[in-house]
Amino acid sequence: MEININCDLGEKSKHHSNHNDPKLLDIVNSANVACGYHAGDDQSMNQVIEISKKNNVSIGAHPSFNDPENFGRERMNLPSLEIRKLIIDQYAILQNIASKHGEKVTHIKPHGALNNMACEDIELATTIAKAVYEIDKSLIYLVPTGSKMELAAKKLDMNIACEIFADRNYEDDGNLVSRSKPHALITDPEEAKKHVLSMVKNQAINCHSGKQIPCEIDSVCIHGDNESSLATAKSIKENLIENGLKLKSLNTMNKFKI
Repeated sequence: MEININCDLGEKSKHHSNHNDPKLLDIVNSANVACGYHAGDDQSMNQVIEISKKNNVSIGAHPSFNDPENFGRERMNLPSLEIRKLIIDQYAILQNIASKHGEKVTHIKPHGALNNMACEDIELATTIAKAVYEIDKSLIYLVPTGSKMELAAKKLDMNIACEIFADRNYEDDGNLVSRSKPHALITDPEEAKKHVLSMVKNQAINCHSGKQIPCEIDSVCIHGDNESSLATAKSIKENLIENGLKLKSLNTMNKFKI
């Protein structure tokens, strides 16, 4: 069975240091690169792409609201045309830099509040999916499994990679526990690796209550902005390999070869 580990990277800002990025890029298979709107700049994008190329890590755009003050985690209600422009413009920024390294952006994964809102709102999810599809039909669209984003993308017959979060707990409706709640994050690498292996093997979300929700799982996300992200990434990778999973970058998985 194939599985992918992805990580949000290049998120240099006053909220987050990206000093672990090179080490994380030795572990993960795909990088979701901040495009300068919620975090990151040309230097951080160049760094992630350069190391990704050396490590055979696939590159994805990580578009967000243009809100560096809140790291893209503040909900904003914007017209569809503005949402579309956010996605297209941020993809273009990263692809322009990637092309200078002879690389190609092969997936897109929205960030923060934009992603959370689209998980719950089919209209927003459809707007984002159509923007990704408009950019390039061959792009892989990385979405939270069981979300409205997955539903919208399936209606367009897109290349969909469904992800779970290694370091986040889930509510009974399949959405992530809000970061405002004390049990939102899983910070113990041992707990995280068991959480992930169970979900991948069973193809089901583990809710904090103990409930399981059957779903499709292609990828495991590890957030690069948590203090324990490096230890968590190592623990999860080792545990998946030990249990017979084959780790692949998104664009080399049989399901998503492009």
